[in-house]
Amino acid sequence: MIERIVGELGPWNWMVLGFVLLALEIFVPGVFLVWIGIAAIAIGALSFFVWDAAFWTWQVQVLAFLAAALAAAWFGYRFYRRGDTPTDEPLLNQRARQLVGRTGTLEHPIRNGRGRLKLGDTWWSIVGPDAAPGVQVRVCDVRDGDLVVEPV
Repeated sequence: MIERIVGELGPWNWMVLGFVLLALEIFVPGVFLVWIGIAAIAIGALSFFVWDAAFWTWQVQVLAFLAAALAAAWFGYRFYRRGDTPTDEPLLNQRARQLVGRTGTLEHPIRNGRGRLKLGDTWWSIVGPDAAPGVQVRVCDVRDGDLVVEPV
């Protein structure tokens, strides 16, 4: 039954696959299926011209589709990477990194290299040398979600 449908649809097989992939792009997060769908539509368009050629077997069509899908995905990657422009707020969504250079006073000691520090209205996990309450510390780095501090 499937062989009969594939035989009757001819080049439209690739067009249908391409449009199904484009429709799936609406429901699946990310922008990946659109490029594979475009590749399938391109193979369908090519198939309209060479469908009756002896070399255009289903194996050649699949290989051409795989090559077109890889090329389209690479093009899509390059297309979207081009949009990575420098910003005037590089740390906008990196709240912990924004704190590097700030100082605070310990309310609780740092024991065994771990502690907590209140900066603004938030308590942060910190790592650094052991220190007693009341010591001024400066945030010098962020590691695995913890602020790395050193005494001032």
